[in-house]
Amino acid sequence: MDFQKRYDVVVAGGGIAGVAAAVAAARRGKKTALVEKTVYTGGLATTGLIYIYLPLCDGNGTQVTAGLAEELLKASIKYGPGEIPENWSRETDAPEAKRYRLVFSPASFILAMDEVLQAAGVDVWFDTVVCQTLVEGDLLKGVEVCNKSGRGILEAGCFVDATGDADLAHMSGLACPVERNALACWTLEYRQEDGPGGILGRNVRLHAQGYSSDPRRPQPGIDGRLVSDFILEGRERYRNYLTESFESGQQDRHSHYPLMFPAMAPFRMTRRIDGHFTLSDSMQWTRFEDSVGLVADWRKPGYVWEVPYRSLLPKGLKGLLAAGRCIASENDAWDVMRVIPAAALTGEAAGVAAALSVDHRLAPEELDVPMLQSELTQGRDYPLHFGDLGLEG
Repeated sequence: MDFQKRYDVVVAGGGIAGVAAAVAAARRGKKTALVEKTVYTGGLATTGLIYIYLPLCDGNGTQVTAGLAEELLKASIKYGPGEIPENWSRETDAPEAKRYRLVFSPASFILAMDEVLQAAGVDVWFDTVVCQTLVEGDLLKGVEVCNKSGRGILEAGCFVDATGDADLAHMSGLACPVERNALACWTLEYRQEDGPGGILGRNVRLHAQGYSSDPRRPQPGIDGRLVSDFILEGRERYRNYLTESFESGQQDRHSHYPLMFPAMAPFRMTRRIDGHFTLSDSMQWTRFEDSVGLVADWRKPGYVWEVPYRSLLPKGLKGLLAAGRCIASENDAWDVMRVIPAAALTGEAAGVAAALSVDHRLAPEELDVPMLQSELTQGRDYPLHFGDLGLEG
């Protein structure tokens, strides 16, 4: 090995969940590393050009998600455009666009997240790929990484898997459920009718054909060859869309063309941990004693979910927490938990839990949940349960 470093907490994946986890751990005095394979923070929100910060409210005027999720929402427009709807708190049965949410500039958000990470003292490892985990017995001890310095080892007292695809859990030999994907192509486009410099985000979403939901068969998000096929097919379909538009005379290559494609595959749900508890269908409005926060359903108003701490804990491995879209959730719940507010909330909870685990020399599953909840809520408005906000299902 070319290098070896020791941290209190190592977070794999620099998306929204990873940023929140790293900041939460570092703010609690932990020597924290954030390992990101690209040179951007934000994951799908920025590198993937999916730049909609989905609602923190229930659609009926009540904010349900707070903490770093709200801090990062406000940071996303510090260096660029984007507005929170003024009257979101007076809305009833509001559509998504009228709720506590906004559309941001990916590059502006990257600048703000860099600032937040640096202020917290996080040691950021860009252009660094996790290629293997080091497990002794049932304890995760380190990760092997590769970058321009060569191959090295990062050791820590606790790790957070915020890779989106449960890569650390999978590399450690854990069984990880998988899900099929819809084929999507996001791009920044120029359209002449939008005026000089008119840029808009366009999502050409096309349902995947031939991607099996059979967990025994490789999926596009977890199989190396299929990742390339997935990306190429998405761009081919977009190319065909442009060709049809040009040939019909609706547009031409001077008035309508792509400016940029995502720099990462736009997977929604691929591989996740098999947790101590799995959130599933119809569990909105279900109270969990070990809840670490609330998440609103971004697709429809009036649905709120408590997130149990157990869903961040993989079975069969100590020293690891999951955050973001790879926590233990399935079906309808997975669709709710994969987006920015849920990623930020579970990232913060995982980062705080990791810091406390290091402090008390405990595995995350051994952590006293009331202590974790107290740390999350101390000195701020941070609801854990529906009752904290006077909500009922």
